Amino acid sequence: MAAITSFKLLDLEDMNLFINGEWVKASSNTYFNLTNPSNGEIVAKIPRGGKAEAKAAIEAAHEAFPKWAKLTAYERADYMLKLRDLMFEYEQELAALMSIEMGKAYAESLGEVKYAASFLTWYAEEGRRVYGETIPASVPNKRLFVIKQPVGVIAAITPWNFPLAMMTRKLGPAMAAGCTGVVKPASQSPLSALAFAKLVEMAGIPKGVVNVVAGATGEISDEIFENPIVKKISFTGSTEVGRTLVEKSAPQLKKLSLELGGHAPFIIFEDADLEKAAEGALASKFRNAGQTCVCANRIYVHENIKDEFAKIFVEKVKQLKVGDSLAEGTQIGPLVNGDSLKKVAEQVQDAEEKGAVVLHGGKPLSEKGYYYEPTVLTNVTNDMLIMQEETFGPVAPLSTFTTDEEVIQAANDTIYGLAAYLYTSDISRAVKVSEALNFGVIGLNDGIPSSAQAPFGGMNQSGYGREGGHQGIRDYLEEKYISLGL
Repeated sequence: MAAITSFKLLDLEDMNLFINGEWVKASSNTYFNLTNPSNGEIVAKIPRGGKAEAKAAIEAAHEAFPKWAKLTAYERADYMLKLRDLMFEYEQELAALMSIEMGKAYAESLGEVKYAASFLTWYAEEGRRVYGETIPASVPNKRLFVIKQPVGVIAAITPWNFPLAMMTRKLGPAMAAGCTGVVKPASQSPLSALAFAKLVEMAGIPKGVVNVVAGATGEISDEIFENPIVKKISFTGSTEVGRTLVEKSAPQLKKLSLELGGHAPFIIFEDADLEKAAEGALASKFRNAGQTCVCANRIYVHENIKDEFAKIFVEKVKQLKVGDSLAEGTQIGPLVNGDSLKKVAEQVQDAEEKGAVVLHGGKPLSEKGYYYEPTVLTNVTNDMLIMQEETFGPVAPLSTFTTDEEVIQAANDTIYGLAAYLYTSDISRAVKVSEALNFGVIGLNDGIPSSAQAPFGGMNQSGYGREGGHQGIRDYLEEKYISLGL
């Protein structure tokens, strides 16, 4: 399906922020250019919101909170499902906006719209299942209860690589729980968030429940963390920034959930179905041009099958079509910016200098746009940068192992702990290795394990807290104990 190129939700010639149900200019009267990574052309000028806009959005959410919290879960669900339906109605436009702002291939962007909508569906239902407790009392003249109430105003700081899905993964449980909030989208991908805000308006969701403020990251973040009205913050981004946010949250002990960097191992055992393993590795590694926090970054192949697997895998990689994110048939779009392209090139160069062999790819593809050829490296060793640093690009490094114990140790030898993958036909090995890997998400014979109904989050320095599943709504609720004397 060819992507659309005209838009009804947003006027790209006159962009505004969404605060308290109104479309407003930034008080600074300044803008920043948003460029299309496929061709370097300016897509839109985005208002540079700052501290004043963040404060106004927080106060709007605060004013809207009491009424939204008092609605029944059924009433909030009705709003959310109407919003979900509008996402489906405008899915082509949402997908095209996403593709031109951060370079995701249009077919993948369409998939992300559906994935993002699934969080609204799931939490519209999950909000109706927020159960309290009755606790047996130790004396006959008391009754003990636990009730759950929304935490209050929340802030969602979202990444550029999954701009819609990461927003609904945070807003879905927040809205269902009865919270109101502010979204700070990444500067590389504000269009999809602002288009979503237009759908919020169209759905008739009360003013102030959802606010979107793009602009000066430091100023907006400072206001979010300093303003005592904000009770809970959810952030998806790098581990380095996550560490800073932990410090910023400390003075007010704000509730904080973090989904941070990853460096996922992908283990292929000797008894694996190699065709399925190659398909899984392809899906995991090259989705969004390798720009996902859960993509396969370190591919470990048992030495007895390394040549056979590499042959199957490389043939599949050769079939991937690289091109403009809106072009029909494109599977791999550009990287998000020049810095990302430079980092990928440096990692490949470092690997080659230390003995890695390029089986396919290994170079940038165009002087116009930030394209890097889908690449497969072999003879990769642990001293190479690509095995130590998150790549965020379309490069698959293949390393070998001999024993289960050896590969488990290698896989766990990282500060991260977000996602890991293994392919095997041995059920005993599958269970033992899954339990031994220190990662929050395990893809067992599955290259794409994420879903709205399952908990997603990391261990170690990949963050804490869970999004998705019934676990995902917990951080947006406070548990209140009531002791009733009779």
